[in-house]
Amino acid sequence: QVQLVESGGGTVQPGGSLRLSCSASGIIDSINTMGWSRQAPGKQRESVAPITRAANTNYADFVKDRFTISRDNAKNTVYLQMNNLLPEDTAVYYCYADVPVPGSAWYDYWGEGTQVTVSS
Repeated sequence: QVQLVESGGGTVQPGGSLRLSCSASGIIDSINTMGWSRQAPGKQRESVAPITRAANTNYADFVKDRFTISRDNAKNTVYLQMNNLLPEDTAVYYCYADVPVPGSAWYDYWGEGTQVTVSS
């Protein structure tokens, strides 16, 4: 089992910044990719950015040059630095961790989410 706890959400004005953190605990040695997704009311959950253990990333177009994902493997923590936030960034942000399973598949563990609200 892997447990994920997000923190750092809140309310910020357009153009402001927030830094989200997600700490993993439990059976964590097998965690490979971690990342962030978000979901706004009435919309599908969408990927923000993944990051592999080797720190390879793949940002969604809507956050490129504004958000930065990073991880500290020693602390079992992934971060999302969000700059120049826009009202359309308002969503619940979820952290996930991918664990390999037999058959070349992956199982995703998810955190409970943290609310990010961008409003003037």
